[in-house]
Amino acid sequence: MMDNTLRLATKKSPLARLMAYPLVQIVLGMVLTFAAIPLVMGIASHLLDKPYRILWPQLLAAALVWCAYRFYVRHIEKRQPVELALPGMARELGRGLLLGAGLVGLTFLVLAMLGVYQFNGVNALHAALLLPLAELLLVGMAEEMMFRGILFGVTARALGNKAGIVISSLLFALAHLPNAGFSLLAIAAIAAYGMLQAALYLQTRRLWVCIGTHVGWNYCVSQVFSSTVSGHAATGGLLRGELAGNTLLTGGAFGVEASLVTILLIGTVAAYVLRLALASEKAARPAPYAPRA
Repeated sequence: MMDNTLRLATKKSPLARLMAYPLVQIVLGMVLTFAAIPLVMGIASHLLDKPYRILWPQLLAAALVWCAYRFYVRHIEKRQPVELALPGMARELGRGLLLGAGLVGLTFLVLAMLGVYQFNGVNALHAALLLPLAELLLVGMAEEMMFRGILFGVTARALGNKAGIVISSLLFALAHLPNAGFSLLAIAAIAAYGMLQAALYLQTRRLWVCIGTHVGWNYCVSQVFSSTVSGHAATGGLLRGELAGNTLLTGGAFGVEASLVTILLIGTVAAYVLRLALASEKAARPAPYAPRA
């Protein structure tokens, strides 16, 4: 019986053996997941003028990213994509949105108390404030699937959870290298944020809460506090305010994601969630077999 099993294991095709390598899975998964974005945006830009490229290209690309990730998980990792199952999606997205919004609100509150954020008033509510949600949903889905679902997931299975968290968080931070104002503080802040997201994924085994947190953070920084997000220029949001003063606190051209305040706040929350996640992982493991005396 054992001989038959060994023969079957060694009869795998060269392609199947290649797909078993973690690095191959990571590269292939990221390419498959990301490919829909430039494809859809490129086609839309050639077919229609800019005023007609609102909402639908981002939403279509997000749907294709979701399908591509599920295809990768089913056919490359050979498992069910339970992390993207639809039951419970709305509740988990809501939890993530609240967490992301809460972190942003706390960050700007501390910055205001330190005197580097000056609140100047409230702009009128209008529907245009909701338009960026489509793009932010696309970004949140793609980055969480790539960096948490694929990079962290594959690395954690190959090297362990702790190694997976460190590697995925650092590469997530370095992926922002081309952005304006990128700095060592930006690396630290985004790596801390990556640790938080990986901890949330490890704790829940779901991506929806991570996607919600990602969207909530980006939306509130840009569309609520009218501030710069990862080096992308600030736009007119709900609140009028200004960040001015020591760049160690304001984050400079990169925005609040390169602020010491952000590093400390997100790092603290990340450490707390990570502790809970690792404790729950340890508790879920079966106890080692102990022979009877």
